[in-house]
Amino acid sequence: MKFRTFLLGLTVAGWASMATATCAAEPIVIKFSHVVAQDTPKGKAADKFKELAEQYTAGAVKVEVYPNSTLYKDKEELEALQMGAVHLLAPSLAKFGPLGVREFEVFDLPYIFDGYEMLGKVTNGPVGAQLLAKLEPKGILGLAYWDNGFKSFSANTPIHRPEDLRGRKLRIQSSKVLEEQMRALKALPQVMAFSEVYQALQTGVVDGTENPHSNLYTQKMFEVQKHMTITDHGYLGYAVITNKKFWDGLPAEIRAGLERAIKESTVYANQIAKEENDSALAAVRASGKTEIYTPTAAEKTAFKRALLPVHKKMASRVGADLIEAIYKATGFDPDSL
Repeated sequence: MKFRTFLLGLTVAGWASMATATCAAEPIVIKFSHVVAQDTPKGKAADKFKELAEQYTAGAVKVEVYPNSTLYKDKEELEALQMGAVHLLAPSLAKFGPLGVREFEVFDLPYIFDGYEMLGKVTNGPVGAQLLAKLEPKGILGLAYWDNGFKSFSANTPIHRPEDLRGRKLRIQSSKVLEEQMRALKALPQVMAFSEVYQALQTGVVDGTENPHSNLYTQKMFEVQKHMTITDHGYLGYAVITNKKFWDGLPAEIRAGLERAIKESTVYANQIAKEENDSALAAVRASGKTEIYTPTAAEKTAFKRALLPVHKKMASRVGADLIEAIYKATGFDPDSL
């Protein structure tokens, strides 16, 4: 009995020692880098994830959020993630084309989603999951989709018809689909890092751009753009991604807490996206610096007719079967116009 009691005492002492060591261990630091302002939908969602991740792991994880390209710029962040220098990113979906996963450029196709309801049928369904799985051979694990919003064109001249963008130098992300979109409008696509756009607009290096309203407002682009037209022609969203080796190497209980934080911050991100864009649009309008134009039904149809041919033009790049799968999931009929 004494020996068994001695052994039990050793076991209890061992457990206590392990618990003390665990409590004394330094928290796991997760660096979350992004390129937009802290008060955008993505910026707020990243901060929400930090709050929830630290809560659900009881402090075993410390999340450091680096907004506004303070850690890495557009072209650097994916390589940094693959090397393990940063652990979480939420790049726009167009960023995966240059990485070799061209299928994600399907999200750049103009007018492929007519609002958030149609979009959710893809990002929350099997098509969205299949796309995220294509990142794994690159050492990247896709965790969720975060909305930003639908894009509008801006320039220093009025935009009422597709012809109004002819010859204009318009900034885009690096995306062959977006290049083709601009060419369909007879505009001149200018690939440029997000952090450089304000100065380029200010100095006339580019004439205009396309952005959700929250980006136009928080990056102060409205200060250097006289006109904006609410075209809602394209979607800008993000994939929350991590280094697969890092994520798989986390203790199971830590990973479970982080997965819960991702899930809840995704709900939060997508709830506030439209709200943030609406309030940003109101702020731009109130500033009086940018004239906001809402196209008539006929003008909107003209933009759609000008841009829908991009779907067929880019089918060989992003996958004709994928485009058809999205049409089927959303109920979109490109021949209805």
